[in-house]
Amino acid sequence: MAPRTNSLYRCSECSAESVKWLGRCVSCQSWGTVDEVTGRAAGLTSSMGRGGARPRVAVSAALPITEIPPGGANSWPSGLSEFDRVLGGGLVPGAVVLLAGEPGVGKSTLLLAVAARAARDGRRVLVVTGEETAAQVQGRASRIGALEQSLYLAAETDLGALVTHVEQVQPSLLIVDSVQTIASAEVDGVPGGVTQVREVAGALVAIAKSRSMATLVVGHVTKDGSVAGPRTLEHLVDVVLSVEGERATPLRMVRAVKNRFGPTDEVGCFRLDSDGLTDLPDPSGLFLSRAHGLPGVEPLAPPGTCVTVTLEGRRPLVAEIQALVAPPAGAHPRRAVSGLDPSRLSMVLAVLETRLKLKLAQQDVYASTVGGVKITESSADLAAALAVISAATDRSLPADLIALGEVGLAGDVRPCSGIEKRLAAAARLGFRRAIVPHGIGRVPDGMFVVEAGDLRDVMLGLERLKVSEPTRLAAAELRTA
Repeated sequence: MAPRTNSLYRCSECSAESVKWLGRCVSCQSWGTVDEVTGRAAGLTSSMGRGGARPRVAVSAALPITEIPPGGANSWPSGLSEFDRVLGGGLVPGAVVLLAGEPGVGKSTLLLAVAARAARDGRRVLVVTGEETAAQVQGRASRIGALEQSLYLAAETDLGALVTHVEQVQPSLLIVDSVQTIASAEVDGVPGGVTQVREVAGALVAIAKSRSMATLVVGHVTKDGSVAGPRTLEHLVDVVLSVEGERATPLRMVRAVKNRFGPTDEVGCFRLDSDGLTDLPDPSGLFLSRAHGLPGVEPLAPPGTCVTVTLEGRRPLVAEIQALVAPPAGAHPRRAVSGLDPSRLSMVLAVLETRLKLKLAQQDVYASTVGGVKITESSADLAAALAVISAATDRSLPADLIALGEVGLAGDVRPCSGIEKRLAAAARLGFRRAIVPHGIGRVPDGMFVVEAGDLRDVMLGLERLKVSEPTRLAAAELRTA
């Protein structure tokens, strides 16, 4: 009897199956995730059914967890300190790393730099590209200085040919660019489809584990920034990294989304230029205008600017927020935001309007960050509020001032995590004054700190910041002064 070839439909998010196409998955309620699975894949699923797996000989016996010998992940450095920082120390033999990001953000350039450094250290590296020709990749490698004798390059889109190259080269590091362009002849579907991506990813993971070969895989993203393809792809790999950055700025950030060998709150910073990607241990200078942190400048910053310190993972980054309050150009006031959370800024504007009686309802308000950095945490609320106050009143803030804290609906200033670390980072860059929530611990030497309980304390503290000698003022001292 011939095997069944009836079509099935499978959800790319939860793998739920149905016998007809549905616009919305009945299991996970996701829209547009149900795709047709035909041929061998559908026949295999139909023949196995629910719970159709047969008992087989186990590879190894199950042991009590206390009797299993400990084993750590012996990683080796990639040659890029920021990349190793995100990975948790370096590349682990047998680990599969998925690198996702928007087109043109620098994924291929980053992995080519990693490949060149690994080859320079005596390791054999194989790069399989399915998106470009070998000549195109060779031209980029020549431009960024990545031509090495032990760096092998192949342009393939077939999974079987990729496996053949791996057997011939025997690499210590495999780079596949990208998983959506590789297809297997064993299953039906177009390259990049749900079935093909699942098959290719599973094969790459199996090869990497069996050969103890570190594998870096490039993945495409959708419009909302999530990894394209089935959710199974992210579950199969050991590490998922996201590359972020604006094309107009040289800063690129690599963020860990999933990491079985290290923390998921680390961020690596790189600078993208004509020579490729270079480590950027302290990118704070990219997020400050010339009015802050530079010798020989005026003691007052331009109106509408305030500096804060945000935590990207465990790394403090000093960033500047700029605001502009102007008469409305039309019948309805406009709110334009870049680099900040629009909903949080709207809340801060409402608090300033209500608690400080600042007339903003009939004004255009523009807010932006310098250098294209994106700030999503609430610790930047106070800096955004001070920038708006400075712009609305046309009064400049001290150039060496930073502001930290979350602004509540009652006008209170709430604490944020890692204040001492943030203050230390600002002090290293020459900032000597700070407005922070009350109840902080150690203050860096030479820094004048005002502890504010609410926005009223903040306004009182701005007047006291004219004191030149370093000191520390609490909220109670501000109100009794």
